[in-house]
Amino acid sequence: MEVQGTIKKIDETKTYGNNGFRKREVVVTTQEQYPQHLLIEFVQDKCDLLNNFQVGQPVKIGVNLRGREWVSPQGETKYFNSIQGWRIEDLGGSAPQGNVPPVDQFEPANDFNDDDNDDLPF
Repeated sequence: MEVQGTIKKIDETKTYGNNGFRKREVVVTTQEQYPQHLLIEFVQDKCDLLNNFQVGQPVKIGVNLRGREWVSPQGETKYFNSIQGWRIEDLGGSAPQGNVPPVDQFEPANDFNDDDNDDLPF
């Protein structure tokens, strides 16, 4: 799934527990008739994807919905949902961040002609 909107808030990376679990939250405001303020969390190595982004920037974020069940000591069952980000792309014109390589990494070959040998296997 993807979420598009404008960054409203970016929190600092927080570390939890003895294992060093890292989490960083960002709030994105959607651009629709009734704008929504969505809290999206990035965990572990994905926290660093937010380093190059700032408040006010239009973004597209690849997300997964997560849900979990919790039973209290009194036996009451509760359910919790979260939105977890795994990729973020600047919609203002910068290159995407995450698992997608930059599109303009290589310049196109302008001096290619049909007589050149092509040794590619496909």
